[in-house]
Amino acid sequence: MLPTPAPADIVRLVPVGVSRLVSGDLTPDERERQLDALAGLYGEQTDVRHPFAPLGDQPLHTRAELRQHFAGIGPAPGVSRFTPMGIVVHQTADPEVVVAEFTYAGTADHGEFAVPCVFVVRVRDGQIVESRDHIDHISLARALGFLEPLARTLANTTGRAPAAPTQPG
Repeated sequence: MLPTPAPADIVRLVPVGVSRLVSGDLTPDERERQLDALAGLYGEQTDVRHPFAPLGDQPLHTRAELRQHFAGIGPAPGVSRFTPMGIVVHQTADPEVVVAEFTYAGTADHGEFAVPCVFVVRVRDGQIVESRDHIDHISLARALGFLEPLARTLANTTGRAPAAPTQPG
């Protein structure tokens, strides 16, 4: 039997997997395997939140919801590089909880970008059971070229989002 990976090792796989989805260089079969791998990092029951999401937090409570969330992440038009950089994982007094700091860095049609992220994650028995993903969503929208649709949505008094690409997370 293989040893259970450390929480830090599990958490590092999330931004790496997301960057593969955004990069757009996966075949359809590779994309499905990547979606399965990302969803498989999470427990069957989980609690994943994006507290700073500009349109409000939409908690994800199951592995299936996580897979659907990741499936909404696709190649970003005009982005030629989207890579997690400087991943540092801090241990806490609770052996299940780690804090990951990193930056999604890349190149888009309008130049270089950097999107800071901090994830506070609880890993139990080798699976993520809770996560608070703090992402600079405004920088992300700017980097991926959908700042204008986001601004329109935020200004829309109906509160309904127009069709726009899903943000990584």
